[in-house]
Amino acid sequence: MIKDYQQQKALRDSYDVCIIGAGPAGIILGLRLAAAGWSVLLAEGGGREYSANSQALYACASTGLELYAGEARLRYLGGTSNHWAGRCRPFSPSDFAVPPIGGLPGWPIPYSEIAGYLPAAMEIVDLPPGADFHALNAGLDGGDFEPDRFLLSPPTRFAQKYATALEQTPGLDVFINCNCVNLEFDQASGHLAAVVLSDYACNRQRLVARNFVLATGAIENARQLLNSESLLAAGIVSKGGLVGGCFMEHLNIDLGTFILRSGLAPEPREYYTSDAFVDEYKAGKGNVRAALLADVQTYGRTAEVKHFLENLACDMGVASKIAFVARFSCPGDGVISTMIEQFPNLHSRISLLDEKDALGVAKVNVNWALSADDRHTVKCIGSELAKQWADMNLGFIKLNDFVYDTSIPLRLSPHAHHMGTTRMASSAQYGVVDTNCRVFGTENLYVAGSSIFATGGASNPTMPLLQFALRLADHLDARMNAAREAVA
Repeated sequence: MIKDYQQQKALRDSYDVCIIGAGPAGIILGLRLAAAGWSVLLAEGGGREYSANSQALYACASTGLELYAGEARLRYLGGTSNHWAGRCRPFSPSDFAVPPIGGLPGWPIPYSEIAGYLPAAMEIVDLPPGADFHALNAGLDGGDFEPDRFLLSPPTRFAQKYATALEQTPGLDVFINCNCVNLEFDQASGHLAAVVLSDYACNRQRLVARNFVLATGAIENARQLLNSESLLAAGIVSKGGLVGGCFMEHLNIDLGTFILRSGLAPEPREYYTSDAFVDEYKAGKGNVRAALLADVQTYGRTAEVKHFLENLACDMGVASKIAFVARFSCPGDGVISTMIEQFPNLHSRISLLDEKDALGVAKVNVNWALSADDRHTVKCIGSELAKQWADMNLGFIKLNDFVYDTSIPLRLSPHAHHMGTTRMASSAQYGVVDTNCRVFGTENLYVAGSSIFATGGASNPTMPLLQFALRLADHLDARMNAAREAVA
């Protein structure tokens, strides 16, 4: 049942699992574990709908590249699935087999560990059973650029799709407007003893559970860990350590413009870097989309941005000027956009400020930073794409100067794909969670969502993070069953 924590605080004395955050990962975890017979609390800080009161708690500072972190996330039931564009592409085996550039290790598990959960994840996001991830076009000669293969979810809005299940699943208590403001760690036992929950009037109470899962997104998962004085005192987390480090985004870069050869169909073309390309150029992966300007303006997340700008323009009284710019395009001209992998980088990180929010939780600073290796990836993708288009007589590409000249500041925008701040690793030397998503140094604290990603690849993160959530649900179910059998 969904209850409003502002109105009633009828929590059980304890739960088998307490999940903080009701976005895609939290909702699926909660439903799966409750269906397996466990008592589950799913605590969502926001309400059923967007509210300025809740969203204000996402306000953060920035000392790096502009991320629009406060605006890119949504703090209410269903999380960022409420404005997800729906693009789905799975990870590939090479994402797990090839370590990233920069010195940090990649995934400590093989791709096979999550591959079996792909059909279930596809069902969750309403993709047809057994559907192939298809391509719009052929690849390019030379083997560097394959056709990108993806599917589009409707897109799935998790709060709406699972509304009945969240209300009626036995054993599952869903509380909205229920904010986690502290994690209480018991160093003697190695267990997280309780979380402290708060409504918006700062009325607080402790919640005890056998297991805890943070599922609040890459920025907030790190924030929750760093905000806990007991975890800091025990050395589980440290300022400037791996918690909050290696924040990754997908790089959205206007590589340049193109003109198609006369007679070619003007449909959008989508390419994806091959494993051979990554190996030859020692670069990251990337998706490249070449489309006429009119198509780009109404595509996916770009359409959402355009809608936002339209509303802003009306509020500012400059709608006529903005409308002229939005309509303008040269006949036959196209632009080349990307979704490029960012390598894990300890200097790209989430850290806490001294300033507190309205609930007394330390506010966050985001230092989104790129490395020279990221610039190398951008340069290689742009340069090789332009060469191969010319070689195949597809048309002509004019790259922006910052693509091939790395001395010029890179112009880019984020995709709102936040990843990596509690990365998975084989040991605490290189990560925050182990191969089962358990926080190193604790016995019962887990993390779900794309913050566990050791590398981000160039795939949209929603479907892969669901594969990991399903895997975590199975692990927790098996672990609790084993504990119950041991007692019996």
